[in-house]
Amino acid sequence: MKYGFAVLPLKKLSIMGIWQQIAEYLYLKKKTEETPAGSWMKYMHGMNRISLIIFLLGLVVIIFKLVIRPLLQR
Repeated sequence: MKYGFAVLPLKKLSIMGIWQQIAEYLYLKKKTEETPAGSWMKYMHGMNRISLIIFLLGLVVIIFKLVIRPLLQR
């Protein structure tokens, strides 16, 4: 590794790869054995997991405010 980090090949940067990574963050899919298990990597995955959960919670709140609440006020 020339720069100290792994460069992903272009074929791994597909849409399905993004969904696979999200599933691994949320513990929906088992992690691949290729990923290193360093402590900093665990911290990064933990922060990403928290960010995804907060983002999904925000989407639910926005959908509730814009769609469901106006339907209930009729």
